[in-house]
Amino acid sequence: MRRPQAGIREQRGPFMKPRALLLWLAAYAIAMALVEAAVVVHLRHVYYPENPLALFPLRLLSTGDLVLELARELATLVMMLAVALLAARGFVRRFAAFVYVFGLWDLFYYIWLKVYLGWPDRWLEWDILFLIPWPWFGPWLAPALIALLFALWGGWTLATPAELRLRRADALLFVTGTLLALASFLAPAWPLLARGVAAFHGWTPGTFAWPLYLAGLAFVATALLRVR
Repeated sequence: MRRPQAGIREQRGPFMKPRALLLWLAAYAIAMALVEAAVVVHLRHVYYPENPLALFPLRLLSTGDLVLELARELATLVMMLAVALLAARGFVRRFAAFVYVFGLWDLFYYIWLKVYLGWPDRWLEWDILFLIPWPWFGPWLAPALIALLFALWGGWTLATPAELRLRRADALLFVTGTLLALASFLAPAWPLLARGVAAFHGWTPGTFAWPLYLAGLAFVATALLRVR
């Protein structure tokens, strides 16, 4: 008769209870947001020494700083994807972990900027949102609303014990909404691309494509709420 071997037994279920998982993912996202905000506060003081609160008219980053910013953005996405893959099993829950971390990271990024820089000081103040594949622009409130939706849905999904499925039609609706929202962020810079990087120097944004953005947000929200 074989004797049971001493040692640590393998855990086949979730390695962490949902509440603890949500807390640790939140801690990770909030800490990442602080690091992100610290970099941006430093860049604001370097490139806008007279008034770090005034992002426009736009000033161009040096080539070295631009390369570092692009690398940092890619690294941020990799870090969030990696922790989501480690935090959960199955596509829906891993996706929920990713959007939960993404949402909290984005929300607390603006919270930390407000704490350390006093910015934004208006609800519809414009921001540079991302740089890949070309600069995204829009009022900071627009990505913050998406981030809030992601954080709430991701947290609920990770907390629920039920098995959830993302149907193909809902996935298509989510992708469509994402593309519409993305188009609203990419559209302001589109006319400048043909004129080269120098065209961005001194540029001030005009109007934001709110109908396009709101349609995208509605599609994304509908798709997430239909996950059962």
